[in-house]
Amino acid sequence: MNHFTYRQNQLYCEDVAVQKIAAAVGTPFYLYSHATLIRHLKAFRDAFVKIDHLVCFSAKANTNFAILKLFADRGCGLDIVSGGELYRGLKAGFAPERIVYSGVGKRVGEIDDALKAGILMFNLESVDELKLIDQRAGKLNQRARVAIRVNPDVDPKTHPYISTGLKKNKFGINTEAAIEGYRLAARLAHVDVVGIDCHIGSQITEAGPFEEALQSVKALLLRIKSETGIDIKYIDMGGGLGITYGDESPPSLNEYAKAFMQNIEGMAVTLILEPGRVLVGNAGILVTRALYNKDGQDKRFIIVDAGMNDLLRPTLYDAFHAIEPVVRKKASKTVADVVGPICESGDFLAVDRRLDEVNSGDLLAVMSTGAYGFVMSSNYCSRPRVAEVMVNDDQFHVVKQRETYADLVRGESLPPFLDD
Repeated sequence: MNHFTYRQNQLYCEDVAVQKIAAAVGTPFYLYSHATLIRHLKAFRDAFVKIDHLVCFSAKANTNFAILKLFADRGCGLDIVSGGELYRGLKAGFAPERIVYSGVGKRVGEIDDALKAGILMFNLESVDELKLIDQRAGKLNQRARVAIRVNPDVDPKTHPYISTGLKKNKFGINTEAAIEGYRLAARLAHVDVVGIDCHIGSQITEAGPFEEALQSVKALLLRIKSETGIDIKYIDMGGGLGITYGDESPPSLNEYAKAFMQNIEGMAVTLILEPGRVLVGNAGILVTRALYNKDGQDKRFIIVDAGMNDLLRPTLYDAFHAIEPVVRKKASKTVADVVGPICESGDFLAVDRRLDEVNSGDLLAVMSTGAYGFVMSSNYCSRPRVAEVMVNDDQFHVVKQRETYADLVRGESLPPFLDD
């Protein structure tokens, strides 16, 4: 459930008309609902209240500082995959002991920063990484708390680009390699083995793959304890629960939680969960303005001021986002591609979409864009990145200013030989 609703044919975010925000900040812009973010976090936590757990928001879904601060202030943990996300998370107030560091390509400087901060644990992706982290911990006179990411070869039944738990994916290591990794970790001087990690993918709309993955991890955990004597304290099952963009029917939070709780009951471990999309996806929209209508020989095009550089998911994943009028009016229906101003045929927000007739100047809301929206945007075609706005009750605030043309060249310099 979210707080984007119609009142007298006008789309509101909480108690503010979206049209009012567009008039004040211009278009395109991302818009987030404070109340929806809080509701989603509470509902997620409540589903797991009967077991020892830690919710770590997946920062890669949305790193807007206001959203991070909102979650940090409510005692949430953070799942990071880069040094930049660590910097943002610490600056937003996340407790280091609630931060887990995932990702396949951690650099030395990033590892050092995380060690100095005293994060909860590193989720390791390879034996090489394990050895490096031991070396860096020794160099810094620190102890590194680690988990090894296991690839359970579970099909999450999602888009192949966001599947991460199959043996052909680059993430994690297989069972036998994991056993050897834990044996090695137990011998290293500067490493404390505290967990086991698994993440099978994103936008998963069935509970079964989560349960299958946990059963695989649980069996491996028992084997690790038997063969190495290591006592695992944390089972990190990642995130990946899907949301409704169109006609998807993801499991309820209670159904999702049941898939874990019925398999972890009685184990003296803390379950770590890394929700991203399910917390922020439906808490945000992208507001864009129609520029032109164009009738081709076989297609109608609605050209808007937001492009693939602002929202990449439709182009990258062929992802569906509902598109709604900001102001409803009595209008005939049309079937059109909603496209942006980028010079690419792949620059579209929707293809062959049935919509109310759209006129030049009309505002459109691209729904469910709070996750993997602004964070994946770029300056392609030298387009400044858009503003981000948050609403709380009847107030709105620009939480990230729209970039300017001057921002596009900031940090660039000319080499002396160009003066010759």
